Amino acid sequence: MSKHLVEVFTSGCPLCDETIKLVKELACQNCEVQIYDLREGCATNECREKVNQYGIHRVPTVVVDGKLAECCSSQQPLSREALVSTGIGQG
Repeated sequence: MSKHLVEVFTSGCPLCDETIKLVKELACQNCEVQIYDLREGCATNECREKVNQYGIHRVPTVVVDGKLAECCSSQQPLSREALVSTGIGQG
């Protein structure tokens, strides 16, 4: 079984920290979690390229297997249920 790639885009805000905590709590052995703090940037500029690729306009944002999580494409607050519905934590 292949791993789920879970990417979290943040800016160090309190809500971002809560999102990181929630994603890590839900992640299973088949989840690879990658955190991108957009304030710090990336050595290779990879995170900013991904922001453009995924069409991210706000943080925190969660991307699962290259697809913007539905909870992050609307203005709804991030919830445990919304993340679980993306496949996080489901082997």
